[in-house]
Amino acid sequence: MIPPGETIGILGGGQLGRMLAMAAAQLGYRCHVYAPEADSIAAEVCAQFTNAPYTDTAALATFAADCAVVTYEFENVPVGPLAALQGVPLLPNARALEVAQDRLSEKRFVTELGGNPAPFLAVDTAEDLARALDTIGSPGILKTRREGYDGKGQWRIMADHDAEGIRIDQPLVYEGFIDFFAEFSVILCRGADGSIVFWDSAENVHKGGILDTSSLPASDAVLAQVPAARDLARKVAERLDYVGVLTLEFFATASGPVFNEMAPRVHNSGHWTIEGALTSQFENHIRAICGLPLGDPRLAARGVEMTNLIGDDAHDWPALLADPCNHLHLYGKAAARPGRKMGHVTRLTL
Repeated sequence: MIPPGETIGILGGGQLGRMLAMAAAQLGYRCHVYAPEADSIAAEVCAQFTNAPYTDTAALATFAADCAVVTYEFENVPVGPLAALQGVPLLPNARALEVAQDRLSEKRFVTELGGNPAPFLAVDTAEDLARALDTIGSPGILKTRREGYDGKGQWRIMADHDAEGIRIDQPLVYEGFIDFFAEFSVILCRGADGSIVFWDSAENVHKGGILDTSSLPASDAVLAQVPAARDLARKVAERLDYVGVLTLEFFATASGPVFNEMAPRVHNSGHWTIEGALTSQFENHIRAICGLPLGDPRLAARGVEMTNLIGDDAHDWPALLADPCNHLHLYGKAAARPGRKMGHVTRLTL
């Protein structure tokens, strides 16, 4: 057990790191952010900041020497250099990073556990893509195996001829389209003792590949598929010997839940938990990595809706604050670019 007063290291300097640090401060911990970007909104609320590349092993070692435990706010931290942490616990562990960083590895891993992803094939050459189209068919979506988020690094192929001219210069994976009626996420937290708690599953709506809203309670049709989805999420967490918050996203289909992707971290679709649950995803992640008892994840209201504020949406803060049922979170980002998550607002129904 890591007692309050110790320092938690956070790899990554964005809004998830910011909210983790705020939850850690509430429990009496200091936070030290490590990020390659000099402009870090997480560092603004932390006691210390190291601005260095993830490949700088000397800087990582110095950073680790100040920390009792290290966690991360996004899954694309290079795994190799993390050996420089020199025995300081990394939670969740590096194996979770390795699986989640590669979409092909992730799908194979989930399939081995009995999960049901969309039909998929690896694509490394133009011939591979032609074979995937012949085997799986179109429509489908071609994705980079590594990195890419919020719709980036993806190409929709609605008909075979849409693949013409796509330059394949990195490892990709092709997925068949899924006929689904809703999207939902399963968010759990696993403690160091193996105990697991689940938050209620939000029904998610995306616009332009970016999460727009997460609403609870989900529809009855979605709720009927949550137990099977939770079963898979539990298997993933236990196979990885996972500690912390883990998110799996699903499509709800006529034949049951179809796995979409996993995130070994706190997740945008769980931001509602700050006000909408008895214990937020951020607080429970801190509790888990520090070996503390996990908090109660149950709903704190009859209904909750979280809406992302994308780009100029954040400028509507006066109107949002005029509604006393709204809880506004602005992330402190300087420029409101199109497609950029600037904040979120959570509304509770009592």
